Amino acid sequence: MTDEPELPVLLVVEDDEGLQRQLKWAYDGYRVVAAGDRASAIEALRLHEPAVVTLDLGLPPDPDGTEEGFLTLQEMLALKPDTKIVVASGHGARESAMRAIALGAYDFYRKPVDIDELGLIVARAFHLHGIEAENRRLEQAGTTSVLGSIITAAPEMLKVGRTIERVASTNVSVMLLGASGTGKELLARAVHEKSDRVSRPFVAINCAAIPENLLEAELFGYERGAFTGAVKSNVGKIELAEGGTLFLDEVGDIPLPLQVKLLRFLQERVIERIGGRQTIAVDTRIVCATHQNLDAMIAEARFREDLYYRLAEIVVKIPALAERAGDSVLLARHFVNQFAREMNASVQGLSPDGLAAIDGYRWPGNVRELENRIKRAVIMTDGKLITAADLDLPGIASAGGDLPINLRAAREVADRKVIRQALSRTDNNISGAAKLLGISRPTLYDLLKQYQLTA
Repeated sequence: MTDEPELPVLLVVEDDEGLQRQLKWAYDGYRVVAAGDRASAIEALRLHEPAVVTLDLGLPPDPDGTEEGFLTLQEMLALKPDTKIVVASGHGARESAMRAIALGAYDFYRKPVDIDELGLIVARAFHLHGIEAENRRLEQAGTTSVLGSIITAAPEMLKVGRTIERVASTNVSVMLLGASGTGKELLARAVHEKSDRVSRPFVAINCAAIPENLLEAELFGYERGAFTGAVKSNVGKIELAEGGTLFLDEVGDIPLPLQVKLLRFLQERVIERIGGRQTIAVDTRIVCATHQNLDAMIAEARFREDLYYRLAEIVVKIPALAERAGDSVLLARHFVNQFAREMNASVQGLSPDGLAAIDGYRWPGNVRELENRIKRAVIMTDGKLITAADLDLPGIASAGGDLPINLRAAREVADRKVIRQALSRTDNNISGAAKLLGISRPTLYDLLKQYQLTA
């Protein structure tokens, strides 16, 4: 008996028996199933349900043409639309490539076959198929997700979700730390929605967006005649959130004098409106967020240390999108579907070069930047698939010039990146990472040793 995971199936549709044998020998990390014509290819697709297929367009009875191959491509995608099909042909390569991609092929490779280069394409296809399968699993989980409306497959974000689920049922103050655009308000809403305060108001205020002289009135309210223009009494955000949750976004921007008043509320759970003399008891839970370094602000006497400890009974650090391996692709597909529905657009997905651009970009603006780019691309694209050109990401178009020219060096760069992503997504589980990568566990151990990576 062995605990080796079952090898992923790679279906090779190729009428050249010599090339069939060569591919079977070269790709020992997969269980290679070969088919020589359309009928046997469809039969193998139904029987084995492979994640990835390599398809030669020149199939009998027309081995010198491409129509039989295109018919096979269309039939396969009709049966299994999630299958990643890599089309290979030596017949009119450019025209065939454009047509194949338009029909839904994952990628295109021109013959004669280079085993190493095709191997990289196949490995990426298996990796992407795994990400998409995980995304579908998470979507099917629906309301059972601890992250609510946040889509993720990254262990880092799943850990954040588990933390939020645990603290939500308590009454502690929660501080969310993360860069702009990482989803802090969505997580604050998740704290509220998972708590027993869910039937009461969730009130959000951005402390950086309100002028300093107005922020106190927004938070604490004011009585009639408290200042010029105060013609009637006004309830502040803290009172509006009675029984519920108040989300203070960018709490680091609260001025020092107002920090004192906020500290008093947190200590005594009472407030006084501006111009008022009566204390008002308020039962409001505080969740706050900031992208600033509060430790540095405390050291510079710009933020009160005692207020920090009142606000930060539980601190949750939110990773940047670039630190969430695979999530940029998951989110991109989600946003494409969302905006295509909202705008009644004909866009159906992302092209292979579009996916590669998304996966390779660092996303300094995080999820918000990704969402905006996809929304713009859905509006601007003329085709059914969003391309890298439609995304117009800075530096992506010229990124190829920075890659190693040597194929072996390029493969090492790609291998290192994909291995790190797989290990991250499986929480450093070797068996799980090997299965995700479509290779055996011993092969992964060899690669870790070769590239001096640690699990």
